Amino acid sequence: MEFKDLNLIAPLLQALEHEGYTHPTPIQQEAIPIVLQKKDLLGCAQTGTGKTAAFALPILQLLHEQPQERGHHKHIKTLILTPTRELAIQIGESFATYGKHLQLKHVVIFGGVPQGAQTRALREGVDILIATPGRLLDLMDQKFVHLNQLEIFVLDEADRMLDMGFIHDVKKVVARIPAKRQTLFFSATMPPEIQKLANTILVKPEKVEVTPVSSTAEKIVQSVFFVDKKDKKKLLAYLLKDKSIISALVFTRTKHGADKVAKDLYKEGITAEAIHGNKSQGARQRALNNFKTGQTRVLVATDIAARGIDVDGLTHVINFELPEVAETYVHRIGRTGRAGASGIAYSFCDEEEKDYLKGIQKLIALQIPVNNTHPFPASDSGIVKINLPKNKDVVQRPGAVTPPRHHSPKRRFGNNNNRSNKRNDKW
Repeated sequence: MEFKDLNLIAPLLQALEHEGYTHPTPIQQEAIPIVLQKKDLLGCAQTGTGKTAAFALPILQLLHEQPQERGHHKHIKTLILTPTRELAIQIGESFATYGKHLQLKHVVIFGGVPQGAQTRALREGVDILIATPGRLLDLMDQKFVHLNQLEIFVLDEADRMLDMGFIHDVKKVVARIPAKRQTLFFSATMPPEIQKLANTILVKPEKVEVTPVSSTAEKIVQSVFFVDKKDKKKLLAYLLKDKSIISALVFTRTKHGADKVAKDLYKEGITAEAIHGNKSQGARQRALNNFKTGQTRVLVATDIAARGIDVDGLTHVINFELPEVAETYVHRIGRTGRAGASGIAYSFCDEEEKDYLKGIQKLIALQIPVNNTHPFPASDSGIVKINLPKNKDVVQRPGAVTPPRHHSPKRRFGNNNNRSNKRNDKW
């Protein structure tokens, strides 16, 4: 199937063709017709599946087909609520890309920066508003944002909203928008609280589920390194001496930890920057841009700051510290191996993290291979075993396979191999 088979209008197809996109991803193929029929949608999709385009393309078409308002007379017809500034900016870039041939205006608002530029843009009239919860409620209270004529509401990354403590803010927003609307609800996981929220704001939704959260991309080579906590920074520096690791996204559990790891790498002569919630918006954007352009080889991030980070050709994800929540591991390593590309995920595990590793392996139903060839083995590096279902194979014995040093992943979109160099991170 190609995008032209989804009844998309010519201006959208033209924009897609310019970007080199001809074949929709599974979630785009399923979701776009549902949204065009003006039905509510419950989308359960892992990061990197292309869900931004799955709602952006049909929303642009639905709004384009309406009588167009002009300038200051424009009313906000679509609200997209998303948890982080980075993701809001990225969604805004997607609307700009796909809607370049349409006379529709979008504005992105988020906290952490002065509101002046955002309020000026709102006064000029907006069709599509992309916002984080806190800044949206603030500007609503100040009467800069009016949602009384809202027609489409998109709640993106609902599970991350829960993780970040934004669910109460989301409920406040929902209470202040028209009850009669089309609602699109996206979440990578569906814990009970998120399912309950979905049940309260959706009306007879169609459900689209692509790649369960427990699954990790098939083309991601995973391995775990048992290492004492005190030796982790030595192991990280040792691995990064391999120059074929072109780019690496390193995860820590805390903001302080991210700063410390970045400083330690810098002392070792490795270009690294940290990104987390305590950084200013400008600093975060600079660090992300430096990483995307290759000026910075290693980006050290916390989980909250990393949601929405999509870097073309990211080769390695390294879990300097394992996450306490198993689902977070899936999100982390999903930063690589995107859109059919291959990638490598390394995880460091000390004695205190073995329970976390056990939970991760149970979730993904996979015994992660152990790399025991490094020079900093833990004093107790016994394998963390799990009982897999009979139809699941233990993929590798500890130490049986050493992950490949590096291979340059090629981007692939459907069968459009001639445009394999195009990025998919806006999707």
